[in-house]
Amino acid sequence: MENEETLFGHPKGLFILFFTEMWERFSYYGMRAILVLYLIGEVTTEHAGLGWTSTEALALYGWYTMLVYVASIPGGILADRVLGQKKAVLIGGILLCIGHGTLAIDSQTAFMIGLLFIILGVGLLKPNISTMVGGLYKEGDERRDKGFSIFYIGINIGAAAASIIVGLVAAKWGWHYGFGLAGIGMACGQIIFMSGQKHLTGVGDKPSNIADPNDVSIGQLFQNLFKAPLQLLITGVLMAGSVYILAFESMGYGLLFMFLSLVTGMMLMIYQDIDKIEKDRYVVLLLSFILVIVFWGAFEQAGGLMNIYTEQKTNRMIWGMEFPAAIMQAFNPLYIILLGVPIAGFWYRWKLMGKEASSLFKMVIGLMIMGSGFLFMTAASLEYERVGESALIWLALAYLLHTIGELCASPVALSFITKIAPVKYASLMMGVYFASTGLGNKVAGILGESAEEYGELTIFTGIAVFCIVFGLLVLLMLKPLKRLTHGAEDLKA
Repeated sequence: MENEETLFGHPKGLFILFFTEMWERFSYYGMRAILVLYLIGEVTTEHAGLGWTSTEALALYGWYTMLVYVASIPGGILADRVLGQKKAVLIGGILLCIGHGTLAIDSQTAFMIGLLFIILGVGLLKPNISTMVGGLYKEGDERRDKGFSIFYIGINIGAAAASIIVGLVAAKWGWHYGFGLAGIGMACGQIIFMSGQKHLTGVGDKPSNIADPNDVSIGQLFQNLFKAPLQLLITGVLMAGSVYILAFESMGYGLLFMFLSLVTGMMLMIYQDIDKIEKDRYVVLLLSFILVIVFWGAFEQAGGLMNIYTEQKTNRMIWGMEFPAAIMQAFNPLYIILLGVPIAGFWYRWKLMGKEASSLFKMVIGLMIMGSGFLFMTAASLEYERVGESALIWLALAYLLHTIGELCASPVALSFITKIAPVKYASLMMGVYFASTGLGNKVAGILGESAEEYGELTIFTGIAVFCIVFGLLVLLMLKPLKRLTHGAEDLKA
């Protein structure tokens, strides 16, 4: 952007989006920190929960956190085709304010309605605000990765504050006061976004009404599906399997697989609609989505199984005081605030030294480091089996490696999507990225549920081994995968 207004070397619009997302994450992570604890809370206590079993709570946690991110696909489509990213973020924020406000009502019906509004709100806001960050920078701008890292720190300031403040409020005054406080945070974010529009001029605007002759609508993609026999066969087989599951196994999983079958058909037709270089990059993009699912399937044990483990099996006494389990969710964002800039700086210097620093490499290294953190949870589980409780230090060390891995992988992944996604499907691909994150969340819920049968020791150790082995396999394919990106990460003058 010519003659752009900057602050600390970055467009001022970055800091409007920074503070908007900071408060949105305050609301989301505040609710996330107490969600499963509220579900398993005893109904007879002063601050009554719903009295669910851990398995039931983790099942809902998996479905909810998955749907929050899967909703990013229709959110991305609406932004790309109808609203523009800016208006999608605005409407999403309003829905989130309504959702968090509804959660503050002491009613199970209100609780479920509130979750629905939050799913819809995050679906509109989350992918599009990230796309807007990418839109602040020209192609090849070397500040882009640093901009996303700064944006990521904003996310985690909100998450850290929420885990501590909402956790304390919920412990002292009750769960619904915690949910209500999260809603106030979202309202603050909405005010900041609306007041900073002048710094976002030309970014995320409503799509032009003038049709691009090379553009293809989502509806047209599905129409074209009926003219592509192989793609139609693949989609049809997947849909038939989904209908079988819906009819004879599980309505929830049947609907999920039907949705994923349609997404698969759409992705196949997008592949047909792009040029040769974009096709090669698209293959790498799909692998990055698989990495995302594996990463978050492991990482999101934090809000589910690890949160319950902290509540039930971890000694939380510090200086003679027992701290609420929800506060321990602050380890991760606090580590990010401390380590975000140093780790981004490390990778920047590493690249200047001429060493391997591609986004894929960082994502794989991040996955392996994060997975290794579960070895500390293995140690915690062994200590619990031996003495009946585990020390808090194991949790702190596990979150430390989870954070280092996250800082290597997650902000880079956001930037990577904006570099290699087909231009006319940019928001949609960001939606698919967040949907992949959602599927990872569902995997996390399923793994958490299985701890009831196999035990935490087996689950934590299995996650560590799988992440390390999977990462090593991808490293073996790194060179040919980099060739397929056709220099998308090369800096341009």
